Amino acid sequence: MVQDIYDQWVRANEKSRAYILACISDVLNKKHEVMPTAREIMVSLQEMFEHPSSSIRLEAIKYVYGTRMKNGSNVREHVLDMMVHFNIVEAHGAIIDEISQLSMIFESLPKSYLLFRTNVVMNKITYNLTTFLNELQTYQSMMKLKEK
Repeated sequence: MVQDIYDQWVRANEKSRAYILACISDVLNKKHEVMPTAREIMVSLQEMFEHPSSSIRLEAIKYVYGTRMKNGSNVREHVLDMMVHFNIVEAHGAIIDEISQLSMIFESLPKSYLLFRTNVVMNKITYNLTTFLNELQTYQSMMKLKEK
């Protein structure tokens, strides 16, 4: 009975090891093929890649806080770039709620968007990210028409 359970574990472990080793790069494979259990391989991989995840998250957060749109730049590109970084932050274990995301985007806009911002605040307008992006694009188009 105990021998049967042990044999099942050995088969499951070998199968798991084979799947893991087949899914990682050759360099990582060489390093981990000497480890006898799938658990040891997983712990090793987790230790290797766990810390970079936190540094990637930190870098994305620093980028979001530090980025500023240059006057005359495309607002769509700017907002989409920030949204990519919000997704990176989320993919690496932190969550920035939508209201905070909107606030961060607001803060990153140049002074030429002050009228837009004032309108939103004074009229207590609430947006989701998609509507906000559309409204910013419309405002940018109107500003370009006004310049001409």
